[in-house]
Amino acid sequence: MRTVPDAVTERLADLGNIQVAVPVLALAMAYSVRRSRAWAPALTAGLAMALVPALIVPLKEWTARPGPLEPWAAGYYPSGHTATAAVAYLGAALLVRPYARRPWPLPLALALTAATACGLILRGFHWPLDVLASCFLCVPLLLAVRRATGRGPGREPGQPPE
Repeated sequence: MRTVPDAVTERLADLGNIQVAVPVLALAMAYSVRRSRAWAPALTAGLAMALVPALIVPLKEWTARPGPLEPWAAGYYPSGHTATAAVAYLGAALLVRPYARRPWPLPLALALTAATACGLILRGFHWPLDVLASCFLCVPLLLAVRRATGRGPGREPGQPPE
């Protein structure tokens, strides 16, 4: 028995759709370039987003894991929607964070990614391990974006990347 209405879980799961998440990243990329006049961080975030399918799709094909509600279907591990949400929202937050007056971008991005993951699980589209694996798989992509924004290891905020 579900305690969350399907309309709510469907909207949460939809946060990981390309049509929803990628425009958020594109706007953050444009904002970052406009504010910093540096293309490298924005291009790194765009490349990270472009690499999501290259990272996720081969694993889906290799594992051929069935979904919770569709045991006859395969390709549910790892979650592409979660990976899209993580890279788009967290990448956008990393691009916008240096210009934010308050530390809201990262908590908001984490909340949107978590909401996507919860929506996918509660809706029955993915197992919890599917979304967790996607989050871990996106860490290297997001670390590259973090490094490009000048917030990599051993750097002070505002210090340009090497």
